[in-house]
Amino acid sequence: MHTLSFTFPASMPLPSPVHVGVVASGDLEILAVPAPDSEVATVQVRTSVDGFDAIWERVLGRFFEASPIRERVDINDFGATPGMVSLRLAHALELAREGGPA
Repeated sequence: MHTLSFTFPASMPLPSPVHVGVVASGDLEILAVPAPDSEVATVQVRTSVDGFDAIWERVLGRFFEASPIRERVDINDFGATPGMVSLRLAHALELAREGGPA
């Protein structure tokens, strides 16, 4: 497994903890918890695929540019496409805003 760590500026609170996806499903899962005392979002990606660091940084950067959520995120990846990553991030944010599952 390859582990990547990223930090992005963030200003909006994550309303509630959230969990989406299942890594065993062949793509990825996202676990996010609020980071209310922080001015950044931290993301740790555990992936089975090496060599895509720049793509991860671009996909996550676009998300946090549009939604600067103060949160700590763990992503467990099993070869998901950038489109699936974006979809799961959007889904996690939507569920958190609805008080979604922790």
